Amino acid sequence: MKLIIQIPCYNEAETLQAALNDLPRHIQGIDAIEYLIINDGSTDQTVQAARDWGVHYVVSFTKNKGLAKGFMAGIDACLKNGADLIVNTDADNQYCGADIEKLVRPILDGNADIVIGERPIDQTEHFSPLKKKLQHFGSWVVRIASNTDIPDAPSGFRAYSRDAAMRLNVTNEYTYTLETIVQAGRERMAMDSVPIRTNAQLRPSRLFGSMFGYVKKSMLTIIRAFMMYKPLQFFTILGSVPFLAGIGVGIRFLVYMQLGQAGGHVQSLILASTLLMIGFMTYMIGLQADIIAANRKILEEVQYQVRRLAYSNSQAASAGLEEALCERGQQDEETAASAGRQLL
Repeated sequence: MKLIIQIPCYNEAETLQAALNDLPRHIQGIDAIEYLIINDGSTDQTVQAARDWGVHYVVSFTKNKGLAKGFMAGIDACLKNGADLIVNTDADNQYCGADIEKLVRPILDGNADIVIGERPIDQTEHFSPLKKKLQHFGSWVVRIASNTDIPDAPSGFRAYSRDAAMRLNVTNEYTYTLETIVQAGRERMAMDSVPIRTNAQLRPSRLFGSMFGYVKKSMLTIIRAFMMYKPLQFFTILGSVPFLAGIGVGIRFLVYMQLGQAGGHVQSLILASTLLMIGFMTYMIGLQADIIAANRKILEEVQYQVRRLAYSNSQAASAGLEEALCERGQQDEETAASAGRQLL
């Protein structure tokens, strides 16, 4: 059982060593723990700091591509290098590394495929009261959209089984945290949440420049994920607003018509017809989107099978290379020993 801990990095030379030092070296039930960083176009000495510390793998982008793309590049590299478990954490040492054992335990016990760390948001001192409320509100919206009970959706401290990691898809360019929960809820993956601890803040968050920007991007991500993974439900709700309004205006016109006053309310009839038409067209868009979503499910299953084949081949090739190197080493030792005996 191999665990690879991945850390997305963007100019993290000052905090990366503290985060790496906090990571566990041994966990019961896991044979090997390896470490991977995703260098997302850093312009400082992040990569050198990681290599000096002794990380096993470095995935580098020449230009900053954002957290979502960095996360998926790390998942791809972990799977190619034979990870049975993948843990994602932050380079600013926000999360307590010792809690990784709590994070992976439900997966090791066979009770979950995805585990998300629940931060003590209300007790976190560097979170403003507004941010705490927004964190709770955002998690509530994600729970509604994904039909899950994850209490801390924006948390980036999470663990994935190999099978769950192969099913991940992130299409937005902002963050992976919200979309992957909606996707996992739609796929009915087994998800769990465990309480975790957080460390003192080493630097301000770089994910958003202002609270308004954070709220805007988060809400757009949630809405986009809801549209993508539950289109019929989304467009039904959206179309019901003008459709019901059109029915109400139409009933109002009929009442006036019964009273013999319809002549002065023709505008209501036009408005009702327009609203009903808009609602009906929105329903039709929802049906078309649902058909597209069904095709997407087929494509995702094909992608999953291709990934299984590709990652299995790369894992087998890596194991074959290690076996060949061991055999070569044994042959070299035998040759050296034979030559020694001949000299004697």
